[in-house]
Amino acid sequence: MGNKNKTISFRVSEDKFETLRDIAEERDLSLSAVFRDYVDMLVAHDGQVAVVPEHEVDEASGDDTSFPPKVEVPKSFVREHERLELEADHLRAQLEEHKRYVTQLRQEVAETDDGDVVQLEDLDGDEEDRPYRIGSEFEDL
Repeated sequence: MGNKNKTISFRVSEDKFETLRDIAEERDLSLSAVFRDYVDMLVAHDGQVAVVPEHEVDEASGDDTSFPPKVEVPKSFVREHERLELEADHLRAQLEEHKRYVTQLRQEVAETDDGDVVQLEDLDGDEEDRPYRIGSEFEDL
């Protein structure tokens, strides 16, 4: 499924339509591009967009209540975040290398014949059937 464009209809008065057309011409845009930009901005800012004349934008930018809000982050936080990103990238690379190694080992095991595999039970001799106990030699001392 790809992204499909949908059509949005707006009803505005004739005077406002002419004003919007003038704005579009000033910015060398089509009228639909003006609406697309507005809708994109509206979606990007979760519906918190105010349309103001350009001369008021400069005045509003001096206020602390301007949108979008700005937050200062300490450099130590930024550095720690970057360090963690680098570490995560390194761990992802190690994980991929480990996966390749495991895959290689599985392929090697699958390619070997069962005759090449030696079972530990086959190595045990029939000389003594008693189990081997660690430390049994030292019990007599």
